Amino acid sequence: MSDPVEKVFVVASELGLHARPAGEFANLAGRFDAEVQVSRGGEWVSGLSVLSLLSLAASQGTPLRLRAEGQDAADAIEALGALIERSELPS
Repeated sequence: MSDPVEKVFVVASELGLHARPAGEFANLAGRFDAEVQVSRGGEWVSGLSVLSLLSLAASQGTPLRLRAEGQDAADAIEALGALIERSELPS
């Protein structure tokens, strides 16, 4: 397996990472050949679990660290980071 790729992104949406964008994040994460994890400074959670993502309680301005490991790790980080940094997430 390749080395993990990590990067920090800041939640841009006024509504934060609520249910609909968390679902979109998990769906997008599942499209890559990589294991995706997300952290809000402490424990890592699966990027494939909507409930785990919601447990991060990430409001606007919250920095989230993304980590991916696998063949598509770099692509996954960039695509998921772009989603987090979109100011207009699905409502």
